[in-house]
Parts: sequence; structure tokens; C-alpha cells
Amino acid sequence: MKIRVLGNSVRFRLTRSEVDTLCTKGYIEDRTAFDTTVFTYAIKLVADTEQLTAQFENNTISLNLPKFLGNNWHQTEQVGFSETMEFKNNDSLFLLLEKDFTCLDERQEDQSDNYPNPKELL
Repeated sequence: MKIRVLGNSVRFRLTRSEVDTLCTKGYIEDRTAFDTTVFTYAIKLVADTEQLTAQFENNTISLNLPKFLGNNWHQTEQVGFSETMEFKNNDSLFLLLEKDFTCLDERQEDQSDNYPNPKELL
């Protein structure tokens, strides 16, 4: 799982096996250790929400995907989901959850579990 934080936006990208795990088990997480502190980022399927939401607590970013959207995501062509969370202080946070496609340029990272890039198929 990859995350990208830029200003007031957070983007999560998942490989095929990560999407499968999220859809079948309802939860996925990864961690990055900073010496004695661990930063965790997680996605869970939740039944009690109608839209993508997130929170940051205890060094963890948790993205909540409505269960009705995520249950069969691994069996569809849908690339992802997005939402803008509005806050009381007139600020907002853009959330994006998407399948991770192989890059068109050369990369050092392992991309064997990524989805085929649609631009490759043209």
C-alpha cells in the first residue's frame, strides 16, 4: 500500500492482493517505523457510513470505505473512490483511494502485483 500526502489531500494506492485482502477481510494496514514511533496507515470497510472518510489518531491515518462500495471492488473495473471531507473551520481534506497501476516508465520498485496500466492497452 502506498500513501501520498500533499497539502490537504491523502491518496492511497493498493495492489491487486491488497484490494483482494481489503474486500475479503475488511481491513488492511501498513506501518513505517521512525525509531521508537510507528506511523500506521490503514483502510477498513465500515457499514455505518455512506462516503469515504478518514481520521488521524495515535499516529494512524485510518481511511473508512463504505462496505457497500468495497465489498466487491476487487471484482470490478472501478479504479477507485474519492471524497472531500469538509470541516467546521472551513477547511477540507481530499481523499482518494485507487488501484495501483504499473508505471509506464522504468521503476526500481516491484510492480508485479500492480494492475495493468490502461494506457499500455491502447
